[in-house]
Amino acid sequence: MRTITQTHTGMIVSDTDLNLEYLYVGDYGKENNIKADFLGYTKRIEKDVHKPVDVADKLVVTVSTQKGCLESCKFCDCPKFGFKGNVPYFELMSEIVNGIAFSKITQGERLNVHFARMGEPTWNPNVIKVARDIGNISNNWFKEYHPVVSTMLPNNNKKLEAFLQDWCALGYDAKWNGGIGLQFSINTLDEADRNDMFNNQSLSLQEISDLAKRLPPPAGRKYTLNFAATGKCNLDPALMDKYFDKDRFIVKITPIHATEAAAVNNFTTEFDFDVYDKFEKPLVDAGWQVIVFIPSHEEDADRITCGNSLIALEAEKK
Repeated sequence: MRTITQTHTGMIVSDTDLNLEYLYVGDYGKENNIKADFLGYTKRIEKDVHKPVDVADKLVVTVSTQKGCLESCKFCDCPKFGFKGNVPYFELMSEIVNGIAFSKITQGERLNVHFARMGEPTWNPNVIKVARDIGNISNNWFKEYHPVVSTMLPNNNKKLEAFLQDWCALGYDAKWNGGIGLQFSINTLDEADRNDMFNNQSLSLQEISDLAKRLPPPAGRKYTLNFAATGKCNLDPALMDKYFDKDRFIVKITPIHATEAAAVNNFTTEFDFDVYDKFEKPLVDAGWQVIVFIPSHEEDADRITCGNSLIALEAEKK
């Protein structure tokens, strides 16, 4: 059964037969929900207020790479769904194609595909094949195409580095405008707290640092260090400099999503911009390029976090 859930800027598609969940959303625009001095967006943002969007300007399709997830991060609700395998090639293609079809776009400016919903994408080699194949046809409908992999860097994936090397190489091979994106989920530079958040399933910060040095320089835009932060997270610029190269990485700071798991495990969502001021300014002063992203309250209410729609449908069955 396929269930369509309208959101404030798009829709979530939940397929209980295939155990898939994917969505498309529009974009509020950089001037409305980010602060990034290096891009010229210097305005302090207290909160992002919902407004109508035109998905033809920028369509974001976010897809599941696994049916559930092998990992059990303590801030994510996805583990409640269990794990039912990697998403096969054609099903992964269909998530993207259907997301575009449901948006009703026939000609658009930009297509972003985020391999970042249910699952850890580095476990699924189909991700790279699909990203390339969509890129080869996307220019029929979009002027730009930008696929993004977000990874929590699982410590038991022996093929992790091979996947990341192949993904980065795709950026050099890509024939489309927009290039690839690679995002590391870091969240905090306190090793013990980070181990707790990721349930001891991610590489150590030193291991991530060593791996990052072996990756090729970014083809186009820099790689991203993502900090889904609570007020207690550690973003010490000295530690950031110790582990990562500001010539290869930018820092992205955003509130951790208000999931049930985050609440149970006391990972508090912070919407007060002062919390992000204390993280952003020291990093900017240390020479880092920093994006502060503030989502709207409607986004959490829309069940946009991993697996929440399918989990709700499974609960209704019971």
